[in-house]
Amino acid sequence: MSPTSRFTRAQVAPLSFDLPCPELGAWRAGNTGVEGVWQFDGAEPGRHIMISALVHGNELCGAWALLGLLQAGLRPQRGRLTLAFCNLAAFDRFDPAQPDAARFVEEDLNRQWRVERMLAGGSQERRRAAELRPFVEQADWLLDLHSMHEPGQPLLLTGVQPRNLALARALAAPEHIVVDAGHQDGVRMRDFGRFGELSDNGTRSLLIECGFHGDPASRRVAQDACVRFLQVSEALDGAQLDAALPGWRQPPAPRQWALEVTGPVVARSEQFAFTEAFVGLECIAQAGTVIGDNDGQPVTTPYDDCVLVMPSVRQARAGVTVVRFARRRLL
Repeated sequence: MSPTSRFTRAQVAPLSFDLPCPELGAWRAGNTGVEGVWQFDGAEPGRHIMISALVHGNELCGAWALLGLLQAGLRPQRGRLTLAFCNLAAFDRFDPAQPDAARFVEEDLNRQWRVERMLAGGSQERRRAAELRPFVEQADWLLDLHSMHEPGQPLLLTGVQPRNLALARALAAPEHIVVDAGHQDGVRMRDFGRFGELSDNGTRSLLIECGFHGDPASRRVAQDACVRFLQVSEALDGAQLDAALPGWRQPPAPRQWALEVTGPVVARSEQFAFTEAFVGLECIAQAGTVIGDNDGQPVTTPYDDCVLVMPSVRQARAGVTVVRFARRRLL
């Protein structure tokens, strides 16, 4: 079955990009000897926490958040704080008329987090991962700031580790928490080294999808996530954060849902099509409901009350995940 009027690729239509590109200026130099990486030490002992942005060069919300932390002169009261603008080479290619072209230079930086890939080199992203590796290995807690191809509600991705889900609950935002087992195309920064271990080794790592790349609201979500992460990690007290970063903290979520991912749908080609323009978090009541066409094969929901996580055909091609299925429970 080829795509017909029953199926849609409307999600590839151009989207308005209203979030301006930040000017990093001298802030891109860093203070560690590695471009884009800053470190600050507190007066008291504590955790080493890291906040990363621009793992993909078109995800501007995180860059705005890190820039705001630097411009505010924020310093930890306890432990060490690392701030990292990750894929600056991809960011330098950013064009709001073609934002997807700035996602990476040669390959996705967030799939290169295996030591053997870094040591093998061969691409801009693998070399950059090798440069960032010491900072990620030293960090105890990690918050990785991202945004989405399509408009949608923010999502906090925890991995399968209960310790990360507990941290997501302590942050009290956003509303939807995705419990996912990793990515088939390669290891993400969030899952690298100690962060990927199942036992509670003291580490915590979260990846937040703050909303659509071009939506100014994504910047507010990233800022709120930073404030909450810095407070819960005990790097700074809440009062000091609110004084240094007025307006950054947003109201907590009215409730939080855990979306336990059971599996992905992987496109066979760029012709993948959905039955309608799904925006994500739709709960499909009946198992066996057809939601798409994958080169002649119907895509159906595998169980009742199946939630669609981050559906998008914008990057559709053979081997690319176009949606994930999840079970939902209230926390």
